[in-house]
Amino acid sequence: MKTFAGIAFSSAVQALQSTHGSRAAYARLPDERPTGEGLSAVETDFLQRADSFYMASVGETGWPYVQHRGGPHGFVKVISPARIAFADFRGNRQYVSAGNVTNNDRVALIFMDYANRKRLKLLGHLRYQDVGNAESDLVAAVELPAYRARLEHVAVIEIEAYDWNCPQHITQRFTLDEIESSTNPLHERIAQLEAEIASLIAN
Repeated sequence: MKTFAGIAFSSAVQALQSTHGSRAAYARLPDERPTGEGLSAVETDFLQRADSFYMASVGETGWPYVQHRGGPHGFVKVISPARIAFADFRGNRQYVSAGNVTNNDRVALIFMDYANRKRLKLLGHLRYQDVGNAESDLVAAVELPAYRARLEHVAVIEIEAYDWNCPQHITQRFTLDEIESSTNPLHERIAQLEAEIASLIAN
């Protein structure tokens, strides 16, 4: 596995870093993370708790296309330290990402944890497998029997590199489940106090 900086920091990028005074610091990055190790337990846990991500591909016209993919927590599966897979559910049937990767399989993904202000970037090679012809172990890995959506493809990404982004400027947002989880104890305490008040009034 390569380093993110080794792929992303092209000569044009490095020139701008030099112009703006950040090149010296970033020049050390390619050697800071050993190649070949793949995802660690930290990245694996983060990915397998995700309920959505953004994915960019590039079409034949040269224009990038960014797609949102979502599902229940855990719909992204880490198959190995260098491979992830996810259930590609039937949607509006535009197939833009799927069409793009038939000619250029390179994709960039961003996984967000808004509540904890964390962001993981991945670069990799994507291929789609029709669910009827996909490898049975991959289908079994990504299937979500309790989720009401039709599994159309198994999407498999061979990871080339990854990196964590700075949390600066990530605005905190919370899902309904996260809000309910944090406020349930308050509602329970309020109900308890109301019951105690009612008991005191009754006596």
